Amino acid sequence: QVQLVESGGGLVQAGGSLRLSCAVSGRTFSRYAMGWFRQAPGKEREFVARISLNGATTYYADSVKERFTISRDNAENTVYLQMDSLKPEDTALYYCAATPRVGVITIPKTYDYWGQGTQVTVSS
Repeated sequence: QVQLVESGGGLVQAGGSLRLSCAVSGRTFSRYAMGWFRQAPGKEREFVARISLNGATTYYADSVKERFTISRDNAENTVYLQMDSLKPEDTALYYCAATPRVGVITIPKTYDYWGQGTQVTVSS
């Protein structure tokens, strides 16, 4: 079993920045590709970013490219999401997720483990 705990969410003005963290425990962290997803009220959960097992490859949703950066520290069993130039439309509950599957995978059901989410609210 893998446990994921997100932190770092909060309220920020448009144009501001936040850094989300996701601490992972329970199994070998480096065996899992990691992803960030988000879900706004009344909307489906959507893909935000993904990072490969060793951190060499990243992939982003078009809506966050050039603004968000995903990274991981395998020594600390933690994955991060640096969010810059935030917009009100970025407001959502942000989840991290883990999957042993390789490749560019953006569908939530392909991720096996999920955290409880951290709220990000961007005011205009």
